[in-house]
Amino acid sequence: MRFLLFLLFLVVPLLEIWVLIQVGQVIGGWPTVALLLADSLLGAWVVRREGRKAWRNLQGALQSGRMPERELTDGVMVVAGGTLLLTPGFVTDLVGFLCLLPLTRPLVRRLGAWFFARRVRTLTQTVAGPGFGSPFDGMDSPFDVMRGQGGGSGPVIHGEVIREEPGTPGARDSGRDLTGR
Repeated sequence: MRFLLFLLFLVVPLLEIWVLIQVGQVIGGWPTVALLLADSLLGAWVVRREGRKAWRNLQGALQSGRMPERELTDGVMVVAGGTLLLTPGFVTDLVGFLCLLPLTRPLVRRLGAWFFARRVRTLTQTVAGPGFGSPFDGMDSPFDVMRGQGGGSGPVIHGEVIREEPGTPGARDSGRDLTGR
C-alpha cells in the first residue's frame, strides 16, 4: 500500500506536468493558463452548488429518521472533488469533476464501494491468515443486531424482572423511575 501511494504521489504530478506541456504546445501558454483559471472558477461554482445540495439531502435524511448512507458518501465525494479541483492540472480536475457532477457521481460511488469492499476482504484474509476465514466469522453484523436479526451467539442469562410499586410495603421509593430520573 505504501508503495502504491509513493507511486501515486510520484506519477500524478509528472502526468499533470506532461499534460500541461502538451496542452500548452497545442493552444499556447496564455490560453492554457486561462483554461486552468476558467476550470477553477467553474469548479468552485459546482462545488458550492453540489455541496449545498448534499447538505440539504443529508439534513432531510436525518430528519426523516433514516440512515444517510448515500448522502454521507455524496458529501465526502463533494469534498474530495473540491480538493482535487484545488490542485492545478487537468487530470486532477477531470477526476474532481467526476466526483462532483450528479451524472457521474453514482458511477464513482459504485467504483469506490467495490474498491473498499475488495480492500476490506483482503485485509480480513490477511489478518486471519489463509484458510482460517475472517476474524469476524460467527459474529453478528451490527446492522443485523439493530434490525433485531442477530443470531444471539452469546451466553443466555435467564432471570426475572421484579418491579416494585411505590407505596407498597418493603418498596424502596427514591422518587425516581427506572430510567434514573
